Amino acid sequence: MASSGGTTKTLVWILMGLLILGLGGFGATNLSSGVRSIGSVGSQEISVDDYARALQRELRGIQAQTGAPVTFSQAQAAGLDQRILSQLVNSAAMDDETMRMGLSIGDANLSKQIFDIPSFQGVDGNFDREGYAYALRNAGLTEAEFEEDLRQETARTLVQGAVISGVSVPAAHVDALVDFVGARRDFTWAKLTQKNLTEPTPPPTADELRSYHQSHLPDFTLPEMKRITYAWITPDMILDTVEVDEAALAALYDERKAEFNTEERRLVERLAFADEAAAEAAKAAIETGDKSFEDLVSDRGLELTDVDMGDVARGDLGAAADAVFGSDVGQITGPFTTSLGPALYRVNAILPAEANSFDEVKDRLRDELALDRARRVIEAQAEAIDDMLAGGATLEDVAKETELVLAQVDWHAESGDDIAAYPEFDAAAEAITADDFPEVAELEDGGIYAMRLEEILAPRAQTLDEVRDAVAAAWEAAETESRLRAQAEALLPQLENGVDFAGVGLTATVETDVLRNGFIPGTPEDYLEQVFDMALGDILITNAFGGVIITRLDAQNGPDMDNGDVAALAASLREQAQAAVAQDIYEAYIRDIRSRVDVNLNTQAVNAVNASLQ
Repeated sequence: MASSGGTTKTLVWILMGLLILGLGGFGATNLSSGVRSIGSVGSQEISVDDYARALQRELRGIQAQTGAPVTFSQAQAAGLDQRILSQLVNSAAMDDETMRMGLSIGDANLSKQIFDIPSFQGVDGNFDREGYAYALRNAGLTEAEFEEDLRQETARTLVQGAVISGVSVPAAHVDALVDFVGARRDFTWAKLTQKNLTEPTPPPTADELRSYHQSHLPDFTLPEMKRITYAWITPDMILDTVEVDEAALAALYDERKAEFNTEERRLVERLAFADEAAAEAAKAAIETGDKSFEDLVSDRGLELTDVDMGDVARGDLGAAADAVFGSDVGQITGPFTTSLGPALYRVNAILPAEANSFDEVKDRLRDELALDRARRVIEAQAEAIDDMLAGGATLEDVAKETELVLAQVDWHAESGDDIAAYPEFDAAAEAITADDFPEVAELEDGGIYAMRLEEILAPRAQTLDEVRDAVAAAWEAAETESRLRAQAEALLPQLENGVDFAGVGLTATVETDVLRNGFIPGTPEDYLEQVFDMALGDILITNAFGGVIITRLDAQNGPDMDNGDVAALAASLREQAQAAVAQDIYEAYIRDIRSRVDVNLNTQAVNAVNASLQ
């Protein structure tokens, strides 16, 4: 019972925290008609405010999750309003049921729950009456409304807990799940590729190419495309025209001299001890071979990451500097006094000093400075170009009068060349319509572009002449695969009679204890699914990327219950199964309640709330 009460209180806290904090800035929805209810379920009214708040809370949650603004129209298209309406009807049905049962909580319990909600506590941890009133006003609630909501939510939670408490699933059900997920297979496989062909694949004849092209037209069909004319310019396109004087380069070098000239550094680990005697004993254990540095770290209950100092300079090491910087990689030195106590040091790598003169980095600096100036040149032109377009200039006019380059692309979702490689252009091309006018937009590298949709090109099958090389390559792969399969099938009688893979000239790989969710490099995505469908001793031939795989199933093993991961999997599957059953029972209970009460919804009121959120 204590556990159930704790769960109830936690659920209520979560609900009320969301209600008070999540609704900040959202008040009740005012409708000019004066309607205050969107419907009723039995004796329970569903208020306009409850519906509006629930919609607003969900919208706000979606925006927080996606990090992007979401309009109500978008949410409504995804069915948000219907989902919220269903939730409210379910809650009202449960409230009607708890009222029929006479289930409620007393004033003392109600007060205690309110006092325990962190949102209503002051800095001293005690209930803050003014904060309570302020939070409710912010949420557009009166104290009476909130307290009634809390009573109803608590009663609903009690009923829900009673309905699903003690739910369990048969052990056989869980065992079946574990047996499926944790099953293991041992098998032997060999892959035949083009080099295994007894005879090379001849080139295709004209008739074979024509036939293959016609029978595989979907593979050689262009998708729907948008023919887009655009004008663009990027910093790289004008880099050669940007002048950078030597004085600016020299100044930039002086500003970043420390970046180009670095002192020698070391990657070092430091293990500190409580006193000198302990440190000396540890050093002696290393020198005699009784302990390794890793052993000493482990003995202290630490990980190597806990003693890693990263890359350090002489000035970071104090008294240990000379010894550490005089050590070879892997050498342990010390102990030396540190702020943490006597410590041993181990050198893991030497980072030599770097010295780069101005002349050595001048070209690199020139490119960086020129690129930056090119971005600023383009940025300075962007507004004027946008004004030209707004004044009626065409993309062709802009290309003639500025440095922007005019081009055209037949764009589709898989385009990825030139300007279509920019995600900004890709998204704009996806959204553009014939009604859109060209306007300047930015690219991630500081470039700009403007675009115009010319036409939408319907999907089109390419002619054989357009894709002859691609058709020839596809035919060759298919023909090779077909010939290899024939060779593999010719070997089946011997393999089925017990001849080993080596006995038929195949180089095989043996796999053991492979799980259903494993992966075997060089095999198709559904390969293991096929392996797990095999019977013991079966031999399977599978097509694989222009080759074939011959597989023999050697053993069918159940889950390894001695493996801690499998035991954890079994526990997780049991919890998931129980949660799924509990949810199904609760939903069935709600459906039963709804079937026994009258549900009346005011469609006009619902539409009015929806309209107010547009």
